[in-house]
Amino acid sequence: MKFNWGTGIVVTIIAFIAFIMYFVITMSTDNTYSHDLVTDKYYQEELNYQQEIDAEKNAKSLKEKVTIEKNSKGLKINFPKYFNPKSIEGKVFLYRPSSKQLDFEIPISISKSYLLVPEQRLVDGRWNMKIFWKHKNTNYLIKKELVY
Repeated sequence: MKFNWGTGIVVTIIAFIAFIMYFVITMSTDNTYSHDLVTDKYYQEELNYQQEIDAEKNAKSLKEKVTIEKNSKGLKINFPKYFNPKSIEGKVFLYRPSSKQLDFEIPISISKSYLLVPEQRLVDGRWNMKIFWKHKNTNYLIKKELVY
C-alpha cells in the first residue's frame, strides 16, 4: 500500500475525530468532571432576583460596612455597631464551587455585633458567601468570594 497525501489527510482526520471523541466521552462519564448548578431551584431563585438587587443596594448604602475577617477561630463577620444585634435575623450561606457536599448555611442569631463561622466547617480553598439579613424590616445582602 502506498502512503500518499490523500491517505495522510484521511488518517489525520480520523485520528483527530478519535481524539475529540475520547475527550467527549471522558468528560461526560467521569465523575471528577461533574459540576453542579449553584442551586437546584434555579428558576425559583430567578424570580427573587430583583429583591436581591434591592437588598444589595441597601447593604452598599450603609454608613458602616459589614467586614469579614479570618482569625484563629474561624471567619468573623462584623455587622455595623449601630445595629441592634438582637434584631438582626437572617442567614449566611457558604457555597463551595468545587463540591456541593461542603455547602452549608448558618442562621444569624447573635447577641454581639459579630457572627463567627467555626474553622472546622471551612476547608481551605475558594468559597462564595452570601450574607442575607433583615434589620427593622429592611433587607440587606452581601455577596463575597473569598479564599480560606
